Amino acid sequence: MSFGYQVLGFGSGAGVASYSVEMLIVAGGGGSVSHVQGGAGAGGYRTPTSDLVLGTDYTVTVGGGGAGGTGAPGNPGGVSSIAGADITTVESAGGGWSGTNPGTSGGSGAGGNEGATTAGEGNTPVVSPSQGNDGGVGGGSPSPGAGGGGGAAQVGQAKTAGAGGGDGTSNSITGSAVTYGGGGGGGGSAPGTTPGGAGGGGNGSRGVPSAQGVGQSGQANTGGGGGGGSNYLHSANPQSSGGSGVVILKVPTDNYSGSTTGSPTVSTDGDYTILKFTGTGSLTG
Repeated sequence: MSFGYQVLGFGSGAGVASYSVEMLIVAGGGGSVSHVQGGAGAGGYRTPTSDLVLGTDYTVTVGGGGAGGTGAPGNPGGVSSIAGADITTVESAGGGWSGTNPGTSGGSGAGGNEGATTAGEGNTPVVSPSQGNDGGVGGGSPSPGAGGGGGAAQVGQAKTAGAGGGDGTSNSITGSAVTYGGGGGGGGSAPGTTPGGAGGGGNGSRGVPSAQGVGQSGQANTGGGGGGGSNYLHSANPQSSGGSGVVILKVPTDNYSGSTTGSPTVSTDGDYTILKFTGTGSLTG
């Protein structure tokens, strides 16, 4: 059922037609690095609802995934947001990146590296409801390894619990359930992998001297964090990147102007038009 129009009063009786829009705003996941470093944090996950005004332009920004480190720490995920003259800008923070001690903070925090007793913090900056979770701490001898990156729904696992990335959150704004915001798995030194969190988190590597030692990158348009690499790779090897973010708007079809930039994917679900932005663009209310 369509929301239809509302009329917002301003000053001496003037009115502006508006309508309510549900939103999903997911930032880019952080990038990771080798040498038993933590999984990167997922991009921030937020689900606001806002009144948009007819004829007003709204700018949508989709954050890219943070690049993996090459002989240096990884990089943060990019911020995703929606902004307009008559609404408070809503931003989701990029995921924390690994390769520092501890991992850095962000929408969700990165896991701590080998032996680190602390990890990156999630929900940074602080918003309510929370946009993400902390990374997991690392572990030392006799079985060294790094912690998993935080996810939208779950703290990253500590090394002693397997160092998997924290799971993301399922969302059905498009009409079908999709999980977003999984943290990257932590890197290690024993053979095998550590799982990335559900929702696009990349697996961490506990591999041998080969491409298997590289962590898996986060999945595009989920905000998943990149997986940490093993200690078998030299630091000059490129590592895993975070997954890019996404912004999805659920607009009552009766109110949809059809005026957009950035080529969002447009679909329908009952009385609603769904706009899925995978890159920067705009919507005219």
